[in-house]
Amino acid sequence: MEQVSTIGLDIAKHVFQGHGVDAVGAVVVRRKLRRDDVAAFFKALPPCLIGIEACATVHHWARVLLAPGHEVRLMPASYVKPYVKRKKMICHEP
Repeated sequence: MEQVSTIGLDIAKHVFQGHGVDAVGAVVVRRKLRRDDVAAFFKALPPCLIGIEACATVHHWARVLLAPGHEVRLMPASYVKPYVKRKKMICHEP
């Protein structure tokens, strides 16, 4: 695997999505990670910058990712919105 410099991590309940690029912006890794595999995956990587959308559990995951030496930056949802490719809708039946 080439040297990953930045990873965007989309956290969810069970399956997380990771998208990593190198220093020139070329995609190096796209990976689905189960909750149990996140810590092990990031321990195997050299220290890099990780961006995560701020939500209820983001501080827990930031502490987990800071432990192996990564730099974690939390982003408000308004900053992430332009990068969403599909709309996630919740339908409520009356």
